[in-house]
Amino acid sequence: MGKLKVLPAQIANMIAAGEVVQRPASVVKELMENAVDAGATQVSVVITDAGRTLIQVIDNGCGMSPVDAVLCFERHATSKIATAEDLEQILTYGFRGEALASIAAVAEITLRTRRAQDETGTEVRVGAFGETKTASVAAPAGSNFAVRNLFYNTPARRKFLKSDNVEFKHILEEFTRVALTRPGISFSITHNGREIYVLKKAKSLKFRVMDLLGSHVAGDIVDLAAETSIVRISGFVGRPDSARKTTGNQYFFVNGRFFRSAYLHKAVMKAYEEMMPDGLTPSYFIFLETDPHAIDVNIHPTKTEIKFEDDAVIFQILYACVKETLGRNSFGASIDFNTEGAVELPQLGRSFDQYKGITMPVVETDPNYNPFSGIPVSNEPRPDAGNAFPYAEDATQGPARDFPSGGYSHHVDRSEDYGRLFEEKTIPNGRVLILQGKYILTPAASGLMVIHIGRARERILYEQTLRALGQEAHVTQTALFPVQVKVGAQQCLLFEEHAPLLARLGFDITPFGTDTVVVGGVPEGYSCESGKVEQLVGDLVYILSEDSQALPEMMQQRMAEKFATLGASHADPLTSPQEAQRLIDALFDSGNAELTPGGRRIVQLVSLTDLDKKF
Repeated sequence: MGKLKVLPAQIANMIAAGEVVQRPASVVKELMENAVDAGATQVSVVITDAGRTLIQVIDNGCGMSPVDAVLCFERHATSKIATAEDLEQILTYGFRGEALASIAAVAEITLRTRRAQDETGTEVRVGAFGETKTASVAAPAGSNFAVRNLFYNTPARRKFLKSDNVEFKHILEEFTRVALTRPGISFSITHNGREIYVLKKAKSLKFRVMDLLGSHVAGDIVDLAAETSIVRISGFVGRPDSARKTTGNQYFFVNGRFFRSAYLHKAVMKAYEEMMPDGLTPSYFIFLETDPHAIDVNIHPTKTEIKFEDDAVIFQILYACVKETLGRNSFGASIDFNTEGAVELPQLGRSFDQYKGITMPVVETDPNYNPFSGIPVSNEPRPDAGNAFPYAEDATQGPARDFPSGGYSHHVDRSEDYGRLFEEKTIPNGRVLILQGKYILTPAASGLMVIHIGRARERILYEQTLRALGQEAHVTQTALFPVQVKVGAQQCLLFEEHAPLLARLGFDITPFGTDTVVVGGVPEGYSCESGKVEQLVGDLVYILSEDSQALPEMMQQRMAEKFATLGASHADPLTSPQEAQRLIDALFDSGNAELTPGGRRIVQLVSLTDLDKKF
C-alpha cells in the first residue's frame, strides 16, 4: 500500500485557514470585502473581545439564495471565476472562494441572508467538523455573518493572539483600508458596545480621509493626479513639513484593491529627497488604475501583493507624478506684496538733498541741578526707626507730618538678600560655563572638561527610565493647561494599552473619546508647551508602535534608550550655571558617565598640553 493519501476536506480547510485566517483582522477583511462585492451601500461591523468572541458583519447587499447560502462555505465556490481567462481581468476583491471555507474550519459561523425578491431568508449554521444546519427565517435583504469563538478548535493559534488592544488595532487597519476605497459606502464599527467609527457616505475621498484619520491629516495632504497610456494615478500626498517618524498613513491601491509595495514606496521617497530630514515618512494615499491584464493579483494568499507587468515603468511614472505635485504646490512661506495700510517711507536716492534740512531734536538740560542739595546726610538712627512708615501718622491722628527740619538720610544695605529671591546668573566660583546651550565647560585636574549637554541628559534619562520600567515611578510635571492632541483611533488604542507603562515613566496621558488624547502632565524636565507636547505625542506613537519580539530584558533596554533620546530632545535648555552643576552631578552619579546608551561619547578632556599647543 502506498504512503500517499488524500487529506480529508476538514483538514485541508484548516491548512488553508492558516494562510487566509491569521488573526481576527483577517476575518474582518474577508467579510467586508465580500459585502462590498455584493453591492452593499451600508456595512456594519460588530466586534466583541477584539474578535475572539464575536465578529459580525452586516450588509444590505444582494443577498444569496438558499442554495448559494449553503454552497458558499465549500472551497473554491465562487461567482467571479468561470474560465482561466477570467483570472486575467479581476476587478473585485474576492475571487478564489477560500475565505468562508477557511473561516468555517476554525470558527463557528451563522449566516442569515435574503435576496430582495425572496419572501423569507435563509439561516445557515456551520459548527464543528463542518456540520451544517439550515432553516428559513425572517431577515432583511442582504447578508449577516456572525463568526463566534475564533480558533476554538486550534488552541495553539488562539494562544498566540496578542492583547485585545493590539488585535483590535489590526482590525481597524483592515477596516480603514476597505473604507478608504469606497467613499460612496456607509461604514460603521463597534467594539464591546462602543461605537468607534460611524462613517456616512462621503462627498469625496478627502472627506473620507478626514472622517477616518482626522482633519490634521486631511489638512496636510495635496491632490495627486496623472494619466498616461499605462496607468492613471490619483489620490493625495502629504506635505514634506508634516512628515512623521511613524509609517501609519501610507496606502497603495490598484483598481480599488489595497496592496503593499516596498518598490513603489521607494519611488515616493525618492521624490521627497532633500525635502525632509532622514528617518521621516510622509503620508500618502495613492490610487492606481491600470489594465487588469497588466497585473497579477493571485501571487499571495491574502492578496496584499501585486505583480505588475512592467513595474519599472510604473516606478518612473509614479516618481515623476509625485515630484511634479510637490513642485507645483509651494510649501514655503509666501511673500506678502499687499501694501495697503502700510506706512509709506520716503525713497532716499538721488533726491536725498531735499531731506538734509531735517535735524534731530535737542534735549535741554540743567547740568547744575542737584536734587539732593539742601538735605544733609546723617548716619544717626531716628527715634522712630522701628516704625514701618516713619513719615506717616496714623490715619486717625491726622495728615502725614513734614520732614524734620534738619533732614536726614538712612541707608540700609540689602545686597545680601538678593540671592534669597533670585538665583545668581554668574558663574559660581568660576567653575562652570555653558557654551551655546550645547556644551558645559568646567575645570578639571588635568585641564578642561567638556560635557555634551544633550548626551548627558540621554545617559541620565536612560538610567531613570530603566528604574521606572522596574516599577520605580518618575516624577510627573503637571501642565498648567492640559493639551488635547488628535491621534486617530488606532493610536488612541495604543495609549490605552501602554497606560501603566506611561504612568510609571511620568506621562499623564488620558484617552478622550475615540481618537483624541489629553496630556495632563509630562516627566520632569520635559517642556509643557503646546507645540512641543504635540510633537512629543507623535514621538511616543513611534516608540510604542514597534512590536518587538525580543526578550523582556532587551525590550526594556531598547525602550529605555528610545525614551532617553526622546527626553533629551524635548528637554528645556539650561539657563543657569546651577542647573548645569546639577546636570554634572547627576551624570557622574550614573553608572557610565563616559558614553550614551548608543555608544556616543559624552565627556571629553582637553589637557593643558593640548591647550598650550593652541598658543
